[in-house]
Amino acid sequence: MRILLVSEDIPHATLGGLGKHVVTLGNALIEAGHTVDLMGNTVHPNVHTPGDVAFKGGFLPGLDPTGANWKEDRLGFFNYWRHAYQARRFARAILAVARDYDVIHYHGHQPILANYIPRSVNFVQTRHDQGSDCLIYTRFRNGEVCRATDPRACAACATPRPNLLQGALSAWSVRLWRRAVTNAFRRHKVIFVSQCLRTNAERTLGALPGATARISHNFVDAQYLRRGMPASKTNGEQPDVFIAARIDAAKGVDAFINAFGASQPLRRHVTIAGDGPLLDMLRASKSVPSIYFMGWQPYHTTVNMAANAATIIVPSVCEESCATTVLEGLVLGRPVLALKRGGTPELKVYERYPNQLQLFDSMAELVAALSDTAAPVPALQGLGFAGDVRAHLGEMESVYRQEVLH
Repeated sequence: MRILLVSEDIPHATLGGLGKHVVTLGNALIEAGHTVDLMGNTVHPNVHTPGDVAFKGGFLPGLDPTGANWKEDRLGFFNYWRHAYQARRFARAILAVARDYDVIHYHGHQPILANYIPRSVNFVQTRHDQGSDCLIYTRFRNGEVCRATDPRACAACATPRPNLLQGALSAWSVRLWRRAVTNAFRRHKVIFVSQCLRTNAERTLGALPGATARISHNFVDAQYLRRGMPASKTNGEQPDVFIAARIDAAKGVDAFINAFGASQPLRRHVTIAGDGPLLDMLRASKSVPSIYFMGWQPYHTTVNMAANAATIIVPSVCEESCATTVLEGLVLGRPVLALKRGGTPELKVYERYPNQLQLFDSMAELVAALSDTAAPVPALQGLGFAGDVRAHLGEMESVYRQEVLH
């Protein structure tokens, strides 16, 4: 097939989980004999960061994400029409080349884009975040998971203390957004990367038709990751407890550090790779001496650190849709500790030995599970990994060939 993958998150100086998913999928499709191009943004140069997995197909810089804020932050209310403006602009770029491809597969943050793609175009989108009904894409507010369904509650995410007009305008925009997303999901095919993500969307959008909506978990390139696994332990630096995460409130690194510090003395050392808005503050506090911040690291370095770690922690306090870091830890055979929320419990099916993915109701319980010394890792059960991208290709090709009857 001739396939066009589309994502405004690519290229980027620091590729996130969504971007890695797209590159992993594209390369696997090329490996399987398909012709695959990638349409990305016009902002970042298409230069691969050293250590990142490079996309092996052609690149089209067609998505212009600039100039679509419309002073929303300053005005203090959500504006549906700025999202519609950007979605239309993305759609025009896609339609300019659509005739050259058998299928268009979008991975991004504008689910309403499907409304501007003719029904005659074979279009599918994958939903990676909570943006189906949340205009900040995370459903996370004031350090807690947000489960509010009333559009009026959303105004506080546009500005901390909305006045009556701001509240009314934000609620109106959220209602427009949700109606538009519902129409988009009925118009074209959509894949959710976890059951949790679909369930959360249906909480406000209503039941979605099985003819266009389905679930296919996130995946990783197991072959690439295994190359980061040492044949034997090296004499180099080997992390004890390892975390690879963006350093912000939703990813929970600060919550983990607070719980870890309160549980001292634990004779465990924690290495954290990643950057983000809270990095400088946490580094400066130096509240826990056994924690080391590496800052941002190339992907191959992060994989090597994870492969050598005694224990991997995924401390997210938000509802992760289907965390790539969990899958990476599982394929590398390391014990993975995380909170029992979001799509993470669904990933138990990818364990390579019993109780490899350990889930906890609270951060305090997670930290308490870090005994003074790491337990020996059981022998891995087989070489196969069901979360490998190649195990998902047949399902993806089936979606691409599916006809939607309107």
